[in-house]
Amino acid sequence: MGQPSFETLEVYRLADALAGDVWNLVMLWPLFARDTIGRQLVRAADSIGANLAEGYGRGSYADNKRFVHIARGSLNETLCWLKRGLGRNLIAPEDSERLKRITDELGPRLNGYLNYFNRQLAAQATRGERPKA
Repeated sequence: MGQPSFETLEVYRLADALAGDVWNLVMLWPLFARDTIGRQLVRAADSIGANLAEGYGRGSYADNKRFVHIARGSLNETLCWLKRGLGRNLIAPEDSERLKRITDELGPRLNGYLNYFNRQLAAQATRGERPKA
């Protein structure tokens, strides 16, 4: 059987759930808010899963690790925009709590995924293998 798809990764599923929730929330905002904060928030949230998918398809631990770093940066950007949305009364406290539960789980999952690649790269180095570019 072939290599499993990135869609089977729990970290990707969480990122996908976050992106879907963010989209549904932003679509309810007034036009100005959607066009300013909303666009940035949706792009940042979408970028998390997109970078996980792209890294998965690159075929090397080093490349995948680089894209997980980018995904982690996109999560931080998403958190920034969520805070702004909450502060500007665009996000209700109950929506904020729901999204916080996802982001609180997603951050450690991204770090765990990153640690996996660090271990794989260290094992390659121990065996004297050159990391695939």
